Amino acid sequence: MSPSGRPWSLSLVFLLGMASEGITCPSRCSCQYLEVNCTGQQLQEFPVDIPLDTRQLILAANNVSYLPAVELSFLADLVYLDCRKNLLGDDLDFTFIGVAKLVYLDLSFNNLTQVTFSTFSHLLSLVVLKISDNPNLVAIEKDAFANNTWLRHLDVSRTGLTFLDTSTVWDLPHLRLLGLSDNLWHCNCSFLDFVTWMMESDVHFPDADNITCYTPAGLRALRMPAAEEQLHFSCLTQLYKQDYVFLCLVGFCIFLAGTMAAWLAGVCAVIYEAHASKGEEEEEEEEEEE
Repeated sequence: MSPSGRPWSLSLVFLLGMASEGITCPSRCSCQYLEVNCTGQQLQEFPVDIPLDTRQLILAANNVSYLPAVELSFLADLVYLDCRKNLLGDDLDFTFIGVAKLVYLDLSFNNLTQVTFSTFSHLLSLVVLKISDNPNLVAIEKDAFANNTWLRHLDVSRTGLTFLDTSTVWDLPHLRLLGLSDNLWHCNCSFLDFVTWMMESDVHFPDADNITCYTPAGLRALRMPAAEEQLHFSCLTQLYKQDYVFLCLVGFCIFLAGTMAAWLAGVCAVIYEAHASKGEEEEEEEEEEE
């Protein structure tokens, strides 16, 4: 009992109620303890009045086309950000510079076009990154995830990617799951190293049956294990026209060098014989004079 005679529980409820009334919540969003959920509210812009201690922010299924780096930087304790099914695209470089504690980031179902080193380089604690279902995503720089060494789950499925450099994922020591399905993979000799890495790594590839070649036409719909065998055969054993031209040039150079060496040896032999015979004649003449 409190001194006023009221139970402590009633006093606690009263205090919590007062505290909750002082918490701001963005319009059309719902707020719980350290969480703001704005799912499916047809938002056109990043919401304002987000509590500064927010840990989890969900903006899924809206029409947001821009994430302001300054406003995001105020949410320094944010660890979970869900922005799937929005209109985000083009340049996201340095957008997440102020949310270094972020562990989970979902940017799937947007209009991303590229990922550079500056896009996620400040997210040193990132564990899950989903950038799947971005049909305009056509390029990921080979050092794009160089600073995201804690990354365990990366999903780039159903994008416009045709190539991924092996070094992009090679240096991710904690990577355990990599989504690659339904992309437009161009299975040429430059892609062989990546396919070989896939076959030899301990990483799990969900929906592996749909990780197939899109081009060239002769390899279309071929799954990666079979593609690796085909690429090994065509890239490591087969000679192309330029290879035959190179070999012919090398052979001709060797032949020419051998011919020149033989000619020089012959010339030297003739000169030597001429000099030797001249010396013998001079010796005979000296003997006759004596």
